[in-house]
Amino acid sequence: MTGRVTDIWRHPIKSHGREAMGRVALSAGQTLPWDRVWAVAHDASKAEGSHWVSCANFSRVSKAPQLMAMTAELDEGSETITLRHPERPDLPFSPDRDGAAFLEWVKPLMPADRAQSARIVRARERGMTDSDFASVTLCNMSSHRAVEQKMGCPLSIHRWRGNIWMDGLSPWEEFDWMDHEVQIGTAVLKVRERTDRCAATTTNPDTGIRDADTLAALDSWGHRDFSVRAEVVRSGEIALGDTVRAL
Repeated sequence: MTGRVTDIWRHPIKSHGREAMGRVALSAGQTLPWDRVWAVAHDASKAEGSHWVSCANFSRVSKAPQLMAMTAELDEGSETITLRHPERPDLPFSPDRDGAAFLEWVKPLMPADRAQSARIVRARERGMTDSDFASVTLCNMSSHRAVEQKMGCPLSIHRWRGNIWMDGLSPWEEFDWMDHEVQIGTAVLKVRERTDRCAATTTNPDTGIRDADTLAALDSWGHRDFSVRAEVVRSGEIALGDTVRAL
């Protein structure tokens, strides 16, 4: 089936805010521009940004649910970000220069019994996505609606923290794309793996409170996967409303 792009989202600081986009230029072998360019290392991490490391090295929603309620606005020219959270004042800052101000701001959102945020690291090779390759996450609105129906309640798409959302497809059709190429706008991506999910998706993106057992809903299908991770194999532009089709 043929789908359409409904949403494009980037997350400039891993697990710390989301930002909507209308158009994006993808480059072969790279993550979505400015997606997870920065990440927050905790006090037990040795991450310093020179190479990719797993999510276990960073402060993240699965361990600190309040982080889910954050939004971000990136000024690409100055490389400054404004973070917003319902429990905190707005924070405009430079991740590369104002780390101390950020740590003070985020501290009330961190559980006392977890590793504490220690420093912001900048990924120098590519964004710190959860895959060991530079990935873009493709999400299917029909699959999202299937989870809503299973749970009997509406859910925000932001629970899944995806990059590109598509509609007009069958539920779970994206899983049939494994090892196949998909054209979105003028870009071509190869689907590499399904996205396994964790407790982060149980958290409400408006409140930062865990309030929905999304994992139990996924279990009913015999897996805990939602969305797929794809590699950009042909550079191109993607915009809202663009066609999505498997090649």
